[in-house]
Amino acid sequence: MTKLFSDLRDFLFPRWCLTCGKKLLPSEESVCITCLAELPRTNLKDIPGNRMEQLFWGIIPIERASALYLYAKGGKVAQILYAMKYHGRKDVCRQMGTLSAEELLKTDFFAHIDALIPVPLHPKRLRERGYNQSEWFARGISEKTGIPIYNNVLRRVRNNLTQTHKSSYERRENAESLFATTPEADRLSGKHLLLTDDVLTTGATLTACAEALLGIKGVRISILTLAWAKYNAI
Repeated sequence: MTKLFSDLRDFLFPRWCLTCGKKLLPSEESVCITCLAELPRTNLKDIPGNRMEQLFWGIIPIERASALYLYAKGGKVAQILYAMKYHGRKDVCRQMGTLSAEELLKTDFFAHIDALIPVPLHPKRLRERGYNQSEWFARGISEKTGIPIYNNVLRRVRNNLTQTHKSSYERRENAESLFATTPEADRLSGKHLLLTDDVLTTGATLTACAEALLGIKGVRISILTLAWAKYNAI
């Protein structure tokens, strides 16, 4: 019955691949299997001291950092990120979280993670957009790993200007003192927190989040994003 319903749905309301426009098979979600196979991978996995982790050395203490895909301007990963952030595609956010978790569950990356902390949006931007893409990315991770999401321990204290087209220095300046913890943060004392976001470019936003969370007694912090803009600023 489920397969019949799925076939009927796809006949009446065909779904199309987000990146190539090809009609999706009933077993495919948002992005077709062919396009998923072609997405450029970072291959960072859970390698200690990888180049993404090195971005934070000497700035903030982090345990681990990883990302599934490499971002390139105009590429398929960029299309996915744009849909996640601006086209209301919560389903894509969740799927990408699931894929990221499946990849890292082959390693020990999640072994000692106690909580997922999505990078928060300012309330004004959240009202405008209707959802937080980082939270929905975290939902996909949580569904696969069973690690709980905490949305109420970190808040954005001002609605900063977009980071798009800013230099590394401007991004750091724009993100300075951008986040603060809430009274609920005390519940996470001594925990290992995994910050989640859609993309890492210079690391300015995630650094600002980590700086706020490091005020919690005894916390350890790791970072996971869907994509890493290793060569191009988003």
